[in-house]
Amino acid sequence: MTTLAPSLPQLRIGPHLVQPPVVLAPMAGITNAPFRTLCREFSGGKGLFVSEMITTRALVERNEKTMQLIHFDASETPRSIQLYGVDPVTVGKAVRMIVDENLADHIDLNFGCPVPKVTRKGGGSALPYKRPLLRAILQQAVSQAGALPVTIKMRKGIDDDHMTYLDAGRIAVEEGVTAVALHGRTAAQHYGGTADWDAIARLKEHVPEIPVLGNGDIWCADDALRMMRETGCDGVVVGRGCLGRPWLFGDLVNAFEGTGTRQAPGLRTVAGAMVRHATLLGEWIGDEARGVIDFRKHVAWYLKGFSVGSEMRKRLAVTSSLEELAGQLAQLDLDQPWPDGADGPRGRTSGNNRVVLPDGWLKDPYDCAGVSPDAELDTSGG
Repeated sequence: MTTLAPSLPQLRIGPHLVQPPVVLAPMAGITNAPFRTLCREFSGGKGLFVSEMITTRALVERNEKTMQLIHFDASETPRSIQLYGVDPVTVGKAVRMIVDENLADHIDLNFGCPVPKVTRKGGGSALPYKRPLLRAILQQAVSQAGALPVTIKMRKGIDDDHMTYLDAGRIAVEEGVTAVALHGRTAAQHYGGTADWDAIARLKEHVPEIPVLGNGDIWCADDALRMMRETGCDGVVVGRGCLGRPWLFGDLVNAFEGTGTRQAPGLRTVAGAMVRHATLLGEWIGDEARGVIDFRKHVAWYLKGFSVGSEMRKRLAVTSSLEELAGQLAQLDLDQPWPDGADGPRGRTSGNNRVVLPDGWLKDPYDCAGVSPDAELDTSGG
């Protein structure tokens, strides 16, 4: 079993000690308050758990869905919000609103999302290519944040011919960003192929002044330890690895605290976690049926590797009440142990996609004339 030396450095995000140095990655439609609660329960409250993506325009306009998404449970501390925006003025207003209304304790900025509806407007992983625009957004965010720490999450670049992460990291340092997280893939890769951990190591060497967090292909706790050891990064960001595996955060705590204890829950325990997750969603939404319906997308992730017939999987995927969900799960062979090979890729795995960009986006990395405030998305959650 892999362990790290007791001299593991502490990760600080501004005034916040993140120990162990583990962060839940923002994931659209996933990292809402119920899922964050479940992950924190398994971790004993240790780590940093970030909200799903909040659009700055929608926040400033007090969009109803967005205002629900920024809800934090009373036990969440620090409260961490991820913002997406392409207009420096709107980003600044959103950050100022968070500060004035005490909506969060930490702000992360999204420069890593590769989905077309974001990149076609010049946002997410497309934005760092426009260096002056990136700088202007960071200037506004940091200046309006006051004492709140501002971090960024980004990718290596748009594609192999348009890398941006080293320039973006240097700009982040110069503008007072507290920490940077790098997903070791380009936007064109989406979630395919293998994450480039060497890029994380290069970024750490390039910006030694601030913490660098690594993201990509952390499927179990020992992957996190290996990333830390191989790249020298200051912490890890866990995304798809915790889909259907909220107990991974308990494993991460044990790993970073130097114990070999890892959870390998049998199906009975997994079924209990599934019902707990669906229950939390219903309580958060205020409607049990809607909570169970929202939970459906998690079913296949929880059951990956277990012997569950296709007909039962179909029935579980259309449940609409907690009683129905629990009843269907009770029909399974709940004595099944944790299956071999159940860890590994989950969620989106597509790669080598054409990145959808605004017309002429790649002509000049310093020409931002084509970027309009109208490019701001008006809904949150990715």
